[in-house]
Amino acid sequence: MVLTTKKLVKGDILTRPVLLPVQCRMARVALQWSVNEAGRAAGVSYRTIVRLENEQRDIQSDKLAAIRRGFEEAGVRFLDEGPDAGAVVPPKLKVLPPR
Repeated sequence: MVLTTKKLVKGDILTRPVLLPVQCRMARVALQWSVNEAGRAAGVSYRTIVRLENEQRDIQSDKLAAIRRGFEEAGVRFLDEGPDAGAVVPPKLKVLPPR
């Protein structure tokens, strides 16, 4: 299974990763972010995050890309291929050295 969309641009088919509503929720939970924080990190309104997570409307592809990029910049990884496609990998925990 591969989670990508295909878009025809000047005769070439480009593929790009998809961000599913459930992935958005999982990434937010992993980071312990509110919808406001996720929106700020992505440069979109919190209402866009809410609409995506509630599957209320189609979200513009540039906004989906910005949301995904915001999570990735915070350390979340999205698995787009293979048997675990659709999974969200939280950022590594920062462990403080012993005193």
